[in-house]
Amino acid sequence: MALTANGVTWAGLACNIVLSAGKIAAGLIFASQAILADGLHGASDMITDLVVLLGLKASQRDPDRTHPYGHRRIATLASMFVGAALLAAAAIIAFGAIGSLRQGACPVVSIIPFCLAAITIPVKEILFRLTRLVARRDDNIALRANAWHHRSDALTSIAAAAGLAGVAIGGRQWAFLDALTGIVLSAFLAIVAVKIMHRAAGELVDRAPGQAAIDGIRTVLRRTEGVRDFHALRARLVGGKVAMDVHILVDPDLTVAQGHEIATQLKRHIITSEQRVVEVVVHVEPA
Repeated sequence: MALTANGVTWAGLACNIVLSAGKIAAGLIFASQAILADGLHGASDMITDLVVLLGLKASQRDPDRTHPYGHRRIATLASMFVGAALLAAAAIIAFGAIGSLRQGACPVVSIIPFCLAAITIPVKEILFRLTRLVARRDDNIALRANAWHHRSDALTSIAAAAGLAGVAIGGRQWAFLDALTGIVLSAFLAIVAVKIMHRAAGELVDRAPGQAAIDGIRTVLRRTEGVRDFHALRARLVGGKVAMDVHILVDPDLTVAQGHEIATQLKRHIITSEQRVVEVVVHVEPA
């Protein structure tokens, strides 16, 4: 059975609920700051999962009177929110880690917090890989951002597990490992968050797709029968997809119907050319 965007996101939400509830409870019961912070970070994932689910549903709606160009940019907004949430999580982790370095951490007397952190690592890594796989297949910017949020949870769980293991082995003298690893990983998460937000912002300001996509569109234009030349080719990213318009030059002796047929064939060829194009506007001009 093929994975779907909604399916993989619902799976992530279910895992986040179970893992976060267990880690927050363990943090409160066993006075473990590391597992409590890890649980709170996982709880933030639940919010982003819900945002992505709402964004996926809204972005797939058909154009209407108030949104004649469709709703694909809602997925871009969802991606921007996920990036911002990831950046905030990185800041919170760094702030807490720096505070732990200054104050020192208390040894945790139970193995349960370590086990919860260790279990989270493979679960969240699997969710990351599955979500990224679907995001690449569907070319979904919001789903790609959510995949990295899963990876961020796995990384913070590594930090928590390392700190808890260090405390269990070396006591107070090794308790700094938790905070030190948290600071390093928070810097990595911040870089990922900025990249996600930069890509989303690029779509909001109509950034063009990569040169490979433009070259692929040009190739289709040159190969379409009846197109003598073209100019004013423009393309922009919308929700991870491409919307474009172009002026083509055709034989001036053709009828309007014949020129329209060439434009229709061109649209069909471009959309089926695997260049992520979902919208094509063609202006027909006499050569």
